[in-house]
Amino acid sequence: MNAWSVQFDEPVSYREALDMQHRFLKARQEDEIPDTVLLLQHKPVVTLGNRGRDNYLLKTPEEYRALGIDLFHVERGGDVTYHGPGQWVLYPILHLGGSEADSHGYLHNLEEVAIRTLNDYGIEGFRREGKSGAWTAQGKVAAIGFRLKRWVSFHGMSFNVSLDLSGFQTIVPCGLVGEPVASLQTILGDACPEMNAVRDSLLKHFSEVCKRDLECFNANRELPPALRGLMSDQ
Repeated sequence: MNAWSVQFDEPVSYREALDMQHRFLKARQEDEIPDTVLLLQHKPVVTLGNRGRDNYLLKTPEEYRALGIDLFHVERGGDVTYHGPGQWVLYPILHLGGSEADSHGYLHNLEEVAIRTLNDYGIEGFRREGKSGAWTAQGKVAAIGFRLKRWVSFHGMSFNVSLDLSGFQTIVPCGLVGEPVASLQTILGDACPEMNAVRDSLLKHFSEVCKRDLECFNANRELPPALRGLMSDQ
């Protein structure tokens, strides 16, 4: 199945990315575009999903603002998490009808993408029963939270590469008390791969696991007309 991938060179604000997702979601529901994966880094932000509770926030709104961290309540599944530069976020806008109409199967696929990417760098990744995401012996590296509307997915998965993990100290990550968060940087140290290498691994495994042949575009370069219109909020 043919699909698009749109990659961003610079960190994107959460509000901008959320608005963009909604535009892509509507276009995919109306079959104006093929399945599309947005791949980006965020400016510092804490987001709470449907199960997120304010007591998982360890700072006041004023303290988050002072730290330069935005705060959003969003409609995805999952609890509370942190995004920032040095972390890849995948937002797949996929139609999951027919044989793919299984949210548990889609969750399994996203976890598999993260686990295979970890394996590329010699790290054993695994699932944990009753807890979404991809884990390592040193802690959780990939967090997953998505939503389906008319069987089109949005939101998705974050994968920690080299971000400053101190942002996670301002929350109870995923509502799991005492559970460590890890990154490729904390596990591999100086052997941590470059962001672009991890990006390529994620897209390769996404293509294989989700059976999408990705045509890749860079958001900062020439885009086809259908994409140009969706990238703009005008």
